[in-house]
Amino acid sequence: MSPAGRPEAPVADSTGNWVDRIAPSLTRPYLRLARVDRPIGTWLLLLPCWWSTALAAIANGERVADLRLLALFAIGAIAMRGAGCTWNDILDRELDTKVERTRSRPIPSGQVSVIAAFAFLAALSLVGLAVLLQMNRFTIMTGIASLAIVAIYPLAKRVTNWPQSVLGLAFSWGALMGWAAVFARLDPPALVLYAGAILWVIGYDTIYAHQDRDDDAVIGVRSTARLFGAKTKPLLFIFFAGAVVLIGVAGILAGARWIFALGLLAFAAHLIWQVRRLDIDDPALCLRLFRSNRDAGLILFAGLVLDAALIPAR
Repeated sequence: MSPAGRPEAPVADSTGNWVDRIAPSLTRPYLRLARVDRPIGTWLLLLPCWWSTALAAIANGERVADLRLLALFAIGAIAMRGAGCTWNDILDRELDTKVERTRSRPIPSGQVSVIAAFAFLAALSLVGLAVLLQMNRFTIMTGIASLAIVAIYPLAKRVTNWPQSVLGLAFSWGALMGWAAVFARLDPPALVLYAGAILWVIGYDTIYAHQDRDDDAVIGVRSTARLFGAKTKPLLFIFFAGAVVLIGVAGILAGARWIFALGLLAFAAHLIWQVRRLDIDDPALCLRLFRSNRDAGLILFAGLVLDAALIPAR
């Protein structure tokens, strides 16, 4: 109970990390709303941007990917992931009250009002816009085009068994952005990289969705986890294999060489390990494997960076 005798709202998504330990108490609900205390989503949004920027460096014969672009994408990913999560929580506030894992989030728990959440969403969107305006006109228009997908994603699980594919379209958009920021156009390597990234996202988000499979069935939320069920493992092999093949084709089209191939093989090995290790009835393991995709993505990025660094001198 509070000193005034009213029940206190539950701590939303408390994880015991730096947000809970050192962030000012007034900011904590907003930091949790933006998932700042759970950075895996930011990594997964950022990595296709970094892949694309590094791939563009290889295609352009540059030994170092544009560090300014890498930094801008990092800032943009933090802001836009936060904005996306806020928008998702605004739309899902009624559903979140019915799911054990989400009912303590800031909006359903009453720590952040819907009006305050909209104001926070606007502020984060302005940060994202400020980042986008540092890039060329083509990239600005490409970035703006992604907003339609971001806007409809939270609704997808209400109408399709494939909401993970909509998330794939949104979270893979960076595969287009990095290339566009370098060349002010889109070419086949970027488009093929985007397709490969979409399959990767469908795979890892299916793993993630198995945490909520039972609750989702009760409240009528759809997902590939529910759709695939016991066939999840073989289907994940197919999606991850497709991702590896398409990303490999993108590398070949951009002129990547054997170091990229080694990075791609290590990336593939990580994905195989995830599928072999997966137990869809173990939510904690599903979460760990989902989070491990940050490492898989960084392995691929390292391969791209090293391939660019060892481009023969002109």
